[in-house]
Amino acid sequence: MSIWAKVCRLDEIPRRGSCVVSHQDSRIAVFRAADDQVFALHDVCPHKGGPLSQGIVHGHRVTCPLHGRILDLASGEVCAPDHGCARRYETRVEDGEVFLAL
Repeated sequence: MSIWAKVCRLDEIPRRGSCVVSHQDSRIAVFRAADDQVFALHDVCPHKGGPLSQGIVHGHRVTCPLHGRILDLASGEVCAPDHGCARRYETRVEDGEVFLAL
């Protein structure tokens, strides 16, 4: 069973950007797409461990800043021809507040 935790306000995340929240010993990148949809992934690229939160958000994808791997924000899957997956967290936005399922 997931516990929903409020992590920030939607307006604290820049459009086509991210913020980082800590949970236990991990960092979670919370992304806001241009259409205001919110996604959350473990802030580590599955390729070489790059910080996804520092990547470029385009559509519902993010490009890792280290080696250019592209990940789908909705699934956490690395886009072909590469492979791998970053842990994904469920998100919801209510009254301008962003919640993560932890």
